[in-house]
Amino acid sequence: MVDINKLSVSDMKRVFIIHGWGGHPEEGCFPWLKKELQTKGFQVFNPAMPNPLRPEIETWVSFLNNLIGTPDENTYLFGHSIGVQTILRYLENLPDNVKIGGAVFLAGWVNLTNEAYDDAEDAEIAKSWLETPINWAKIKYHTKKFIAIFSDNDSLVPLSDAEIFKEKLGAKIIVENNKGHFSGSDGIDNLPSALEALLELTSS
Repeated sequence: MVDINKLSVSDMKRVFIIHGWGGHPEEGCFPWLKKELQTKGFQVFNPAMPNPLRPEIETWVSFLNNLIGTPDENTYLFGHSIGVQTILRYLENLPDNVKIGGAVFLAGWVNLTNEAYDDAEDAEIAKSWLETPINWAKIKYHTKKFIAIFSDNDSLVPLSDAEIFKEKLGAKIIVENNKGHFSGSDGIDNLPSALEALLELTSS
């Protein structure tokens, strides 16, 4: 067994947990996931993203870029909902010579249902995320290890989006039963499949 106390910072696997629109670090399964990963020797970052009620692509991607600093193959990303979008857009802007370890996507989306919007303001916020093109080829260049987790009763994300992640990124798809949008409001305070997905990526 590896003694994590003897590992240098550069040798340690880092996991960045990026919450979703209107979310926060203590929501849902994030605190549980962070604790589980830390007990297994990972460095875990679970930040509060800027202005979560009005997420903007440039602001969130810039924040993530500054948080990660220099990414490498010991860097792993975990995103929920718009956090997935943030990771995708972060990856497509990395320099050509950079590779990361992999990414796990929870309730990631390219499309949204009408139920995702409470009002016209929500629709306006979502518009740039929905309409700004994603360079899937560039994303896949930086890692080929993707696992995407969906729920069969997510009212905000069409399950058909799973096929997009599979087709564009070669992502392994996991469909959970009756987990909603995997939010704290859905009562999801732990998610073994998310932990297992990260462990699968970091051990392969």
